[in-house]
Amino acid sequence: MSTVDRSELIRLGKRAPEPRSQVGPDAPRVYVETYGCQMNVADSDLISGLFSGAGYAASKDPDSADVILINTCAVREKAEERVYARARELAAHKKRRKGVVLAIAGCMAEHLKETILSRAPYVDVIAGPDSYRRLVPLIDSARQDRPGGSGVSPTNAGGAPGLPGGHPGGSGVIDVQLDKSETYEGLSGAEGGDGVSGFVTVQRGCDKFCTFCVVPYTRGRERGVSPREVLRQARAYAGAGYKEIVLLGQTVNSYRWDDVSFAQLLKAVAGVDGIERVRFTSPYPVDFTPDVIDAIAGAPEVCNYLHLPVQSGSDEVLSRMRRGHTVDEFRELVNAIREAIPDIALSTDILSGFCGETEDDHRATVDLMREIRFDSAFMFSYSERELTLASRKIEDDVLPATKKRRLQEIIAVQEEISREVYLAQVGKTERVLIHSESKRSSEQLVGRTDGFKAVIVPAPAGRPGDLIDVRIERATMATLFGTPV
Repeated sequence: MSTVDRSELIRLGKRAPEPRSQVGPDAPRVYVETYGCQMNVADSDLISGLFSGAGYAASKDPDSADVILINTCAVREKAEERVYARARELAAHKKRRKGVVLAIAGCMAEHLKETILSRAPYVDVIAGPDSYRRLVPLIDSARQDRPGGSGVSPTNAGGAPGLPGGHPGGSGVIDVQLDKSETYEGLSGAEGGDGVSGFVTVQRGCDKFCTFCVVPYTRGRERGVSPREVLRQARAYAGAGYKEIVLLGQTVNSYRWDDVSFAQLLKAVAGVDGIERVRFTSPYPVDFTPDVIDAIAGAPEVCNYLHLPVQSGSDEVLSRMRRGHTVDEFRELVNAIREAIPDIALSTDILSGFCGETEDDHRATVDLMREIRFDSAFMFSYSERELTLASRKIEDDVLPATKKRRLQEIIAVQEEISREVYLAQVGKTERVLIHSESKRSSEQLVGRTDGFKAVIVPAPAGRPGDLIDVRIERATMATLFGTPV
């Protein structure tokens, strides 16, 4: 994890695996590109699995795709603008090849709805995060409406009449209705994932309603997935050869199903045969209970790594954010975690320039960063999001230039800390799970330590899915480099 903004592009489409199921040579091809957090990545894996089960083949690039799908995030305005820019680029494929369908799915689709069609009229399908079960027939319908389309799709030779928001003639199909009961039970991302790290969403939506956050409005209210279903998915990943499970939720440690707590769920998943590592994200500080700390300390499969969002080092700002905790309470939680798990790696989220933030508030955040010394952080400046309480009730009164300066100062501090933390790993031997070929060179592989630090090793060291011991020889502020022992 690097010291960059959470909304930086995660473009999995350019390294998507070939589908594991067999499809014919003439099968339509789908390309999926993902923006946002791990929840979006998990949804993309699920979407890819749905298309694979419907007879579509995966495409590693948009040049050969019949369907181009962008799965989106709505956390920041900057991320949405990047999606619009990328959609314009990808729309060029519709001009070069007849019948290509362009779709936007996910949180941005729910947040902006019809606005997308006015700004991007070349988009054929808009699907919210609760519409994925209907996504294939939505795409099938749009493909039949497109000039030059095949007329027959793998799963829907007769079209998709009656779908919500359907518009004949290719003018856009919209399905963004939130569903308070949808948890995608019975589905799995194993078919669409990378074969190494499998994402299991244990909780969808959010009930916290932090004043700056749009998630409760784009993903709906909190609802959990039954422990039986979580374990079914974990076993499905293990059966497909995956080595790592990542449990996901907007406030994942708030999970409870009847009398099953998150700590109990965590230990149950750690006990699944074939799974070597278990991670979870993102926990909420208020609901971080001692039994979760005990589960991390007591189960060797649960990684010694936590992403624990703090957002600000000022009590006044945290109160305006409605985070539900003070700086001292956050500090006490970190101390309790480190006392039980001394070698744990910590990352965080920091939101700079929130409404009413003063120079003293900003300095308090910098001081807290120096005190806690997070291994890494996702840092970004506040941007007002429509629908949130802050956009309706609190004035965005910090000047853009001030936000920019404060963010740069925060980034500089974290880069300094991260550089020191990573350099301290030199000379140590780490157990590394190989994830993929390096993007920079086919002669290198990239893996992750137990503490979620990226490690580059020579390609002959192994292959994705292997767990190997690596001696760390050098480091940057975001990457380790080593040689297999």
